[in-house]
Amino acid sequence: MPGPPLSLHISAVFFPLLGVSDTDSIRDNPVPCYLMPTDAPNIPSSIRPTLLVHGGAWAIPPEMAEDHQRGVAHALEVGYKILSEGGTATDAVEAAVTILEDDPTFDAGRGSFLTSEGKVQLDALLMDGATLRAGGIACVEHLRNPIQAARLVLDKSPHIYFVGAGAEAFAQSHGMALIDNSELVLDREKIRLKEAQERLAAGQPDQTFSGSDSSGAPTNRSSFVGYQDDKSPETAAQHRAEELASKVGLGFSPGINEFDSTWALAPEVGLSSEEQPEPVDPKFESHDTVGAVALDQYGNLAAGTSTGGTLNKAPGRVGDSSLIGCGCYADNHSAAVSLTGWGEPIMKLVLGKWATDRVSQGVTPELAAQQAISYLFARLGGHGGIILLGPDGQFGIAHNTPGMAWGIANKTGHRTGLSI
Repeated sequence: MPGPPLSLHISAVFFPLLGVSDTDSIRDNPVPCYLMPTDAPNIPSSIRPTLLVHGGAWAIPPEMAEDHQRGVAHALEVGYKILSEGGTATDAVEAAVTILEDDPTFDAGRGSFLTSEGKVQLDALLMDGATLRAGGIACVEHLRNPIQAARLVLDKSPHIYFVGAGAEAFAQSHGMALIDNSELVLDREKIRLKEAQERLAAGQPDQTFSGSDSSGAPTNRSSFVGYQDDKSPETAAQHRAEELASKVGLGFSPGINEFDSTWALAPEVGLSSEEQPEPVDPKFESHDTVGAVALDQYGNLAAGTSTGGTLNKAPGRVGDSSLIGCGCYADNHSAAVSLTGWGEPIMKLVLGKWATDRVSQGVTPELAAQQAISYLFARLGGHGGIILLGPDGQFGIAHNTPGMAWGIANKTGHRTGLSI
């Protein structure tokens, strides 16, 4: 049995903002990005097997912190046991993600965010880095564990992706039971949905649609106001902060800490207390997606991502999580990756593949993870987190959200955390 999580001294660091037109260039403008260095606590790069998990990047409220850390620790324990007993990376990822889906703490499986119609719709992807076989499902409402349905697609179908009723029929034909959607719905999420819809009705709509303004001009760091591409209705206060900063001709700086996920205006703005934006209660911030990546003793990689999507989403909306190369990817020749965050920007950048390609080009997973999150923000103002694992056991964890539940297990032990 693994011991208690080890305590790591990891500080937030600032890395150069990657340029929009040339992502290899280094700019002077820093963007906050939080990551775990692979050598911090002197982990040999050749260690295998290795398992990383995440429970979503968002502003984790203090009252939920213990449940998040306990949840990722449980997923690590189950998944790493499979690896340590000679199991495959694919088996370990499926098992770890199943644990997270079954835990109502997370936005995957039971306890997920509700659609605007008050239902749970689930998406998942599982990918085998040895063969590049993958299985994806989306918009399912009657499956308890979408990652297990994704495994069935990977193993038993000539196709890669099923959606809706077709995905459920395929899973049922291979032995998975269908359940009533009400079994996935929690009273907590009914309350959350009601309050989100009330905020929208009160004039806090999603102001971020396309990544370009009405004139069609491309986005850049100085012109995010009104169309920052988060696509989260819960970021109205952030946009208000940016708008106010723009009005007085000043930039804005990320003021992120454990309890306040709003964009803080630069101190020199000098706004009155009445003009200051009200912070969004972190309980209502997006906490989408769980995921895992693994390296087994045979040198094979695998990745899996599962989600209930975003709060109050339109029925039928599919995000990045179950799309190959977006929220999930695995290739023995490069790396395995799982992402979390607001899906539309991640999809536009095909960010998972972008990160693994950098590893294949010789960038360490540690640096590639940081670069991916910096690029996400630099290009589209996006927010999220990433776990990235190379074929030699090197890894990277990064996020630009206030927190992200994470865990890593290898021969040196098990460690978990709520931010980097």
